Amino acid sequence: MNHPHSPFNRALLIFASTALLFVAACNKKPKAAPPTPPPPAPAAAKPTVSISADRTSINKGESAKLSWTTTDANNVSITPEVGAVTPQGSTTVTPAESTTYSITASGPGGNADANVRITVNAPAPVAETPKGPSFEELFTREVRDAYFDLDSAEIRPDAREALQKTAAFLKGYPLAHVTIEGHCDERGSTEYNLALGDRRANAVKQYLVNLGIPASNLNTVSYGKEKPFCMESNESCWQQNRRGHFVPAKP
Repeated sequence: MNHPHSPFNRALLIFASTALLFVAACNKKPKAAPPTPPPPAPAAAKPTVSISADRTSINKGESAKLSWTTTDANNVSITPEVGAVTPQGSTTVTPAESTTYSITASGPGGNADANVRITVNAPAPVAETPKGPSFEELFTREVRDAYFDLDSAEIRPDAREALQKTAAFLKGYPLAHVTIEGHCDERGSTEYNLALGDRRANAVKQYLVNLGIPASNLNTVSYGKEKPFCMESNESCWQQNRRGHFVPAKP
């Protein structure tokens, strides 16, 4: 009978243990490898945008047509004034002044911008026509009064020359109507001077009619001594008051 601690038994025990370890190792399943992660998604494309105008120089009040295209954009807008637009399209604008139109396209990949400028040409300044003197100004400058001697309604030589110049001016304005005022100096009665002033006004009128001025363009009135031009009581002043005086009149 073998002793449990004999060399043979110890060898047999070692062999059995080794065999059991070998069998256990053979029956153990290998551990599965972890799954390969999927490749990263490609980055979103950055939008592109372009804008143009059929006319980049216009006159005030005219219009121009804007056209644009974009790619990879979800939102597109144009400033100023136009606002949100489709990814591709066109629109008409009428800027009041020179304007830069900017378009912005945005999408998952970012933003893109472009612009176009439309120049509005200012109208050329209108040269002002030099303003000539008015009829009233010319009348005052060109028309000459006729002066008379004391108690007289006769057209004297210096009055003829004055009335010829007046007639030449009035012929340039055939539609002009004139009132001839008869005036006298302060001497004599009111009634006498009113009558004398009337004769003087009519003498001037007749002289102008003889020079070719239509009688229908000439009116007469007498003021006698009621509206003196000079207020002093001397011959120099009285001479200024003895006259046939002209004023423009309405037809």
